[in-house]
Amino acid sequence: MPVMTMTPARLAACLLLSTAATAMAAAPQAGETRTDETRAGETLVLRPLVVTAPDTVSPLQVETDPKQPRQPVPANDGAGYLKSIPGFSVIRKGGTGGDPVFRGQSGSRLGMLIDGSPVLGGCGMRMDPPTAYAFPEAFDRITVLKGPQSVRYGGGLSGAAVLIERDTARFDMPGLRGNASLLGGTAGRNDQLVDVTAGMAEGYVRVIGTRAHSDDYEDGAGHDVHSAYNRSSGTLVAGWTPDAHTLLEASSEISEARAAYADRMMDGAKFDRNSHRLRFSRDDLSPLVARVEASAYYDYVDHVMDSFSLRRWTGGMMAPLSNPDREGYGGRTAVELRPREALTVTLGLDGNHDRHSTRNLTAAEYRAGVDYRDKPRVADLEFTTLGGFIEADYALDKDRVLVAGYRLNRTRAERRSVANAPEDTDMLHNGFLRLEQEVTAGAVPLTLYAGLGHSERAPDYWERNRLFTLTPEKTTQIDAGLLHRSGRWTGSLSLFANRIDDYMLLSSSTGKNVDASQWGGEAELGYAISAQWSVDASLAYVRGHNRSDDRPLAQMPPFEAKLGLTYDDGTWLAGGLARLVSPQNRVDTGWGNIAGTDIGTVGGFAVFSASAGWRPAQGVTLTLGIDNIFDRTYAEALSRAGTASLAGQGYVQTTRVNEPGRTAWLKGSVSF
Repeated sequence: MPVMTMTPARLAACLLLSTAATAMAAAPQAGETRTDETRAGETLVLRPLVVTAPDTVSPLQVETDPKQPRQPVPANDGAGYLKSIPGFSVIRKGGTGGDPVFRGQSGSRLGMLIDGSPVLGGCGMRMDPPTAYAFPEAFDRITVLKGPQSVRYGGGLSGAAVLIERDTARFDMPGLRGNASLLGGTAGRNDQLVDVTAGMAEGYVRVIGTRAHSDDYEDGAGHDVHSAYNRSSGTLVAGWTPDAHTLLEASSEISEARAAYADRMMDGAKFDRNSHRLRFSRDDLSPLVARVEASAYYDYVDHVMDSFSLRRWTGGMMAPLSNPDREGYGGRTAVELRPREALTVTLGLDGNHDRHSTRNLTAAEYRAGVDYRDKPRVADLEFTTLGGFIEADYALDKDRVLVAGYRLNRTRAERRSVANAPEDTDMLHNGFLRLEQEVTAGAVPLTLYAGLGHSERAPDYWERNRLFTLTPEKTTQIDAGLLHRSGRWTGSLSLFANRIDDYMLLSSSTGKNVDASQWGGEAELGYAISAQWSVDASLAYVRGHNRSDDRPLAQMPPFEAKLGLTYDDGTWLAGGLARLVSPQNRVDTGWGNIAGTDIGTVGGFAVFSASAGWRPAQGVTLTLGIDNIFDRTYAEALSRAGTASLAGQGYVQTTRVNEPGRTAWLKGSVSF
């Protein structure tokens, strides 16, 4: 069956027709009485639904519960989950470990914080982006803060800050609560999760275990894709809550993984991570001091990539094994002040240090049986960042809020692997100003907002490996939009336009600074047809231009639309999702970012998925689904190229790494 070509006009037409049809179906006919109509001013409250598109909950903020049923198949890592949020794409490399992209921005343009601390992968070739270490269902909340419109979570975040968090609720009396889930699916997919918390008023202990496995999946043409993986993790969290205002929490997490990659000559034979965190918070110290908090973390990633553990080594002079590692530690402290009833001011300091090293096994050493663990590690790059910030919210009146912030970061990068190693120190400025306006007069209540933000970002590890002397990137961006929620309707519109000076553009072997610009945004619309039925739609688009070379800016995702229909009566639930993506002809072949480069133009596609579920008892949910129902053969515009090194090992080389074909899955979950 041929792949459907979708243009932006066709996508918009599809959504408009679908929305109109839904509205017609929902409207009462002459003489008909609708028992599910709401009274004037009353909001129709729905039960939790199968998530097809998470809601925007406040200006520039999307929040979602990763434990809710989700369509398509629940993701096995953080990047796969983020793909369900409008504006996000994922650069596919295999079955796991994809690189998230938001509005065409990836890498360190997106701040990834797991339980409040930054995480960096160990692989110099991006086998393990930070989201590879997050099993979504093991967390309680995922929040996306769009654009350079907050300075609390780091500097240089021109794309977004992504907060992947656990938020363990306090106990009023001794008790036990938790949840567990099992998932099975096509290609040997099977995931398991156990999350149990025991506690009392004075504290709690939480234990979490996860495992995710898959064999090679097949694309729509029936060809195997080198994509098998196995991941597991264990987490222990202990909290002390001597009163209602105080929390001292310590946590430790150990994870292991191995994964095959269809886009390169090596696989991930080992991804071992140890993470330890300590945090303290105290609320309502005085009328002036609303909150104080402090945290510290330590992370260590030990990674092995080789060309023989998960495939047949074909020889040659290329090193068959590399063993990089990364050690990182840091901390943060902040105080929230309320000098006036209408004014909240947050002051904070943070810092982090990470050191990357590696060791390799040559072809001759591999043939001779040398153990790579006997070789010394050689440090290649070391980074230190110190920062301070102030962020304030001021209620001008009951309907208007002014939000502003400023951050100053000092970053230092040191090359360790060469004689007369270069060093670079940068002072980086970040700031924003945003006005939020509530419009309550009239029949359509709205929240309007507009903001101006500026971020500066020094080259990260992967960029300095391409060209150490790249100039820091400076982004100035306007964000504007609206939110609406009343009665049966919910909706949001988020628009942006920016100018980027010294944008870091990379090829496979080098990099350069160019001046660039982007514009685009996301739109979401939801309608409750009844107490059981609802429909939602979303659009996402970004356009980038390389002003220096007068070319399209590389690695921009195409126009995308989603249309979801859900049913939930408290016992039975169902969902359907249509994802429509237009062709991408604006490319700059051979250029991109640390996650990937443009391969060439690509056609559009349409993918349809469906799911159904049953709640046989309180806290028990069974769901099953089929993704890519029509077994389309397609690849995302942002994807790595298929490698020729696998062609002689039973795999078909493709221009891009193809997405999975028809996928069936079954999931059971219980909470108590």
